[in-house]
Amino acid sequence: MNQDKLIAKLKKLDESITFEPAKSYYWSPKNQTVYYQEGDSTEVGQWTLLHEVSHGLLQHTTYESDYELVLLELQAWDHAKKISKKFKIKIDEDHVQDCLDSYRDWQYKRSLCPDCDLGGVQIDQKTYSCLFCRGKWQVSEARFCRPYRKRTVN
Repeated sequence: MNQDKLIAKLKKLDESITFEPAKSYYWSPKNQTVYYQEGDSTEVGQWTLLHEVSHGLLQHTTYESDYELVLLELQAWDHAKKISKKFKIKIDEDHVQDCLDSYRDWQYKRSLCPDCDLGGVQIDQKTYSCLFCRGKWQVSEARFCRPYRKRTVN
């Protein structure tokens, strides 16, 4: 199915969600808008569009932890698979897992203690604490950058 037809059908699912061309695919809860790469009628483009629309349909707005972000991504993919059946589109499970792996890998790297390189736990949106050496470090709020870890003084 070409992209314009798919978007027209997706608009009928929730008329409050708008669609705007952009350089990449993403959901903006602030604008209630799905941004998409115009002219991308590839299978991956269709799957991604369904995924981003699912964030909107599920009313995903904010998250308080890295773990919650991964759960939101999982929920959006599960919902995308459900609605894809209405459009006779089969979303490849390997693709879904590859996308989720990118978030799980990002979360894992952020959770590694910069002092002892063992796992820590997130104690607020930007701070982790090591379970082993009791170190603390700050992480960036950015989701799409290298997971920098900056030690904090106790």
